[in-house]
Amino acid sequence: MEIHAITKFVRVSPTKAVEVARLLAGKPVVEAISMMQLNSRKSARLMLKTLKSAVANAENNLSIKRDLLSVKSALVTPGPMFKRFRPKARGMAGRIRKRTSHFTVVLTDEKQ
Repeated sequence: MEIHAITKFVRVSPTKAVEVARLLAGKPVVEAISMMQLNSRKSARLMLKTLKSAVANAENNLSIKRDLLSVKSALVTPGPMFKRFRPKARGMAGRIRKRTSHFTVVLTDEKQ
């Protein structure tokens, strides 16, 4: 059975978050949580929040023990961009793109 958790509009660049999400795929949940707690990156802290939400969904809605779960996939997709402008030389404007991400964590209770 697959259990999903989604976090939307996270203020971190998708390219930075994908590096952290790649570490999770195929790991048992207990190991994945400890990896995210030890990682000092902002995207790891936000991915941990999504991972804990998926675990809570499994435990509360489906009564599946945490020890039986493993991470099937951790996806990061780009969200909308906030577009801002900064004054530059000779009256020009430089574009600033503040990127957002959507995190999706899929857990499974099946052995891989």
